[in-house]
Amino acid sequence: MFSNDRNELRKIFHDSWKFKQAGAALDALQQMIVGVIEQHPEYHQLLESAENLDKDYDPAEGETNPFLHMSMHIALIEQISTNRPDGIRLYHQQLTHSLGSAHAAEHQMMACLSEAIWQAQRNNTAPDEAAYLACLKNLVENC
Repeated sequence: MFSNDRNELRKIFHDSWKFKQAGAALDALQQMIVGVIEQHPEYHQLLESAENLDKDYDPAEGETNPFLHMSMHIALIEQISTNRPDGIRLYHQQLTHSLGSAHAAEHQMMACLSEAIWQAQRNNTAPDEAAYLACLKNLVENC
C-alpha cells in the first residue's frame, strides 16, 4: 500500500474485496484490508464497483472518505501490532477493554492519529510521537 497514487491505493481496497468475494487466496496485506472492510458493511457496495474509485469526498459537505477511514484503521493495526510508537498497544488494549471492542477503540484513536498527521503536515515535520501518545493517554483517562 505504499504509493502516492490515490486511485492505485483505492484499487487495492477494491481488488482485495473482489478477491475475497471470489474466494481467492489472499496475501497478508489483502487479509488485513478485507478484515477492515468486513467491519464496515456500509462500504461494501462502494467497493463492488471500480467506478467509485475516483470520487472526491468533501468533509465540508459532511462526507466521510471511506478509503481514508479504512486506511487509518490499517495504520492503527500496523502501529498496534509493532507497538510503534512505544506504548500504543497498551492504550489500544485499555480502550478496547473500556469500549468493549477493538474496532470502537480504533475509531476513538483515529482522532489522535488525525491530529498528529495534521500537525506534522502543517508544521512540515515528522509526527510528534509524544503529543500523539499524550492524546491517546487522554482518551484512556476520559473513557
